[in-house]
Amino acid sequence: MEAVQSSWAHLEAKSAQSGPQEIPPELRGKVFSWEEVKKNIENNRLEVFRRKPEDRVVYKAWCKDRIEEYGSITAYMCAKRLQWTPLEDSSAETGPLFDACDPTPFADPRDYKILRNDWPYGSFEPGITHLIVWSKSRIPLDGETGLVTPGSRQLIEDFVQRTFVARLEREGPGAGEKVVWYKNWAALQSVPGLEHFHVLVKDVQESILVEWAGDALQL
Repeated sequence: MEAVQSSWAHLEAKSAQSGPQEIPPELRGKVFSWEEVKKNIENNRLEVFRRKPEDRVVYKAWCKDRIEEYGSITAYMCAKRLQWTPLEDSSAETGPLFDACDPTPFADPRDYKILRNDWPYGSFEPGITHLIVWSKSRIPLDGETGLVTPGSRQLIEDFVQRTFVARLEREGPGAGEKVVWYKNWAALQSVPGLEHFHVLVKDVQESILVEWAGDALQL
């Protein structure tokens, strides 16, 4: 398993280097409003979401420490944050495989976990909270584009509606305007071996965030 974890670390490093590295100068360091965030997601401009330069320095140092201790960020996530044990036949090619209770993503609550992004992007205006939904089951992607298939998109949309939007509707109208989701293509993923997608929520009270994702991790 140590050799596999080393391969996972290699894939993480490769993913970090292969994504679009250049964004227009006018967008560097920009803080996006909620409307701008939604527009970028609608236009699939996901590469513009970045951590601030000063945050990236600390984040890279934090990653280095986790890799030294666990072998890879993937192994750290499995052991500490998700507390999921990969199957023995997991490999560098497959990424971590898990014994899911239901092969359909999000069909069984035991097969997914909602966590806050421990290192959220500084490019979002205050009031936007970044959540990540992790899944034991793989979400089918288009083999040519690497993007979610129409069926997968509907699967995620249904989950977001019943988990996030429906909960906010209990607090008042306009819940659908407070939630948006996206799934990075492989080149943008910092943990490419673990299935996940991102959810952003706007002006949601802390008690509801705790319902979904627990307390924020103290780094």
